[in-house]
Amino acid sequence: MNCLVTGGAGFIGSHLSESLLAAGHDVTVIDDLSTGSANNFQAFVSHPRFRFVLGAVESSHEMGTLMAWADTVFHLAAAVGVDLVVNNPVKTIETNVHGTENVLKYAALTNTKVLVTSTSEVYGKATSPVFTETDDLLIGPPTHYRWSYAASKALDEHLALAYHKEKKLRTLIVRLFNTVGPRQTGQYGMVLPRFVQQALDGRPLRVFGDGQQTRCFCHVHDTVRALLTLEADDRAEGGIYNIGTTTPISVLELATRVIELTASSSEVVLVPYAEAYGPGFEDMQKRVPNTAKINALTGWQPEKSLDHIIVEVADHLENQRPS
Repeated sequence: MNCLVTGGAGFIGSHLSESLLAAGHDVTVIDDLSTGSANNFQAFVSHPRFRFVLGAVESSHEMGTLMAWADTVFHLAAAVGVDLVVNNPVKTIETNVHGTENVLKYAALTNTKVLVTSTSEVYGKATSPVFTETDDLLIGPPTHYRWSYAASKALDEHLALAYHKEKKLRTLIVRLFNTVGPRQTGQYGMVLPRFVQQALDGRPLRVFGDGQQTRCFCHVHDTVRALLTLEADDRAEGGIYNIGTTTPISVLELATRVIELTASSSEVVLVPYAEAYGPGFEDMQKRVPNTAKINALTGWQPEKSLDHIIVEVADHLENQRPS
């Protein structure tokens, strides 16, 4: 296939692009490098079936040409990270909404299949023990900038499903739950690489709030397997699918686990949300996905453990240190 990966210079996008090339597909990445990095695809930048286009999906004049070339689009381009969302809400909304709008608009002209990546954030402040794709969404008020990301991604989902219904566009949506692994940066607030880097440097691990908020961490290779499996299955079209592990861990427990596995002398420090993000910040207390839907359709389930992920991330970060 000819595969277009928007946001392909990002953490997940680069791993997806690498897997697509390994499977024999032609891959074009479009990315404005605002949060992604060309370093993420240095291992395959010279591959004869790889091409990189510098540009933003919400404004690039090349989107029509790229879409006409592509058989399928993996739409990953988005504003990412809590720090970016809180500090740059305009960029968050415009990137997420206008970018997805542009992708779907051009895809409809050529009937190019589109996989839209959404997020567990859309569940908002819901209190269900596990989150299922048919659950109501409970997003916080617009006065709290933290929810601009969730609201914009929820609108992306509505738009994708509207194109599927009205324009008969072949679309599907995935909601990712805390994908982690090598190449991920803690620069924009991603908790696991931030903890690992702090532990390797011997600095305190800064846990925001009381640390009792729980998350489920899925290795990027498991996430990529899910994306490829769903894209290849026509039965997935028009659906929404959770992707993640189902074993929660508190952020405080995660910090302790990182210190143990890296043999670090670091301490854990609790930091109030107001100090980390400013007054009025709201967090999701738990995010546990129900993955029965993707499992029933494709048999997919995650394979890599959290301990394996932490060690692999630590090895990657150590190898990135200047010699």
